[in-house]
Amino acid sequence: MEKAFIFRKEKIASFQKWRNKLVHSQKNELPDGLYQKCDKCGQLLESEKFRENALTCYHCGHHTPISAAARIQLWSDPFSFVEHDAKLASRNPLNFPGYTEKVREYQEKTQSLDAVICGEATIDEHRVILCVMDNRFMMGSMGSVVGEKITRSIELATRKELPLIISCTSGGARMQEGILSLMQMAKTSAALARHSEKNLLYIAVLTHPTTGGVTASFAMLGDIILAEPDALIGFAGKRVIEQTIRQTLPEDFQSSTFQLEHGFIDAIVERTAQKKKLATLLALHKKVQL
Repeated sequence: MEKAFIFRKEKIASFQKWRNKLVHSQKNELPDGLYQKCDKCGQLLESEKFRENALTCYHCGHHTPISAAARIQLWSDPFSFVEHDAKLASRNPLNFPGYTEKVREYQEKTQSLDAVICGEATIDEHRVILCVMDNRFMMGSMGSVVGEKITRSIELATRKELPLIISCTSGGARMQEGILSLMQMAKTSAALARHSEKNLLYIAVLTHPTTGGVTASFAMLGDIILAEPDALIGFAGKRVIEQTIRQTLPEDFQSSTFQLEHGFIDAIVERTAQKKKLATLLALHKKVQL
């Protein structure tokens, strides 16, 4: 009884910390006032209706980026998310000038120690391990902490024999950590290979933007790869690729629509429909396993 009480007390404390993080996130990302303009079509939006539509324009369907905390709330069942490894933080391993101050600035802004939040939750009562990247933290760049947290989550999903879902958004590897950042590509990919060997499900959800080393590693290794509408998905930028291959590329060649048409992703799912889609995929996988 005493152990059960301690566990419940720890879980309540974990949820309270998580709730505070979510409240802070909403204060920073939700619009002030009764109306605001859509970033894409310029139409006037009712703020309350915009919030209820998960920051998706109800005129043109434009998906405004949301925080990791808001996405976890959107996907997971109420009170089910328990964060793991929340205290992992970078210590500027290469003594890069100004990096410590920049990280501290983003920590205060986002109330997270780095660019990914990881934990365990249920989606329509299906247990999952969740990793959700946040491009408000240094554009979601992947350093050693991001790679370590995602790797630990993959390994946890493998040990517990649970499905894994990673919401990806990133500007690429974090240059301030040099080779330590690049090695996270191999580390996360190796962990996913072990996860796959146990016939466990991994769903990648690509949001705007998903680029660089994240695209070149775990983002494109999903058994099922979903994406949001109009998400930019690629490795290098258009200009760099054109200069390398000396060819002119289509304007939309890195859009999620283009990627779907050419078989790089499996489906485009609007934000408001994502929880239902994920729940359906999790239920189908459970039936296949049985």
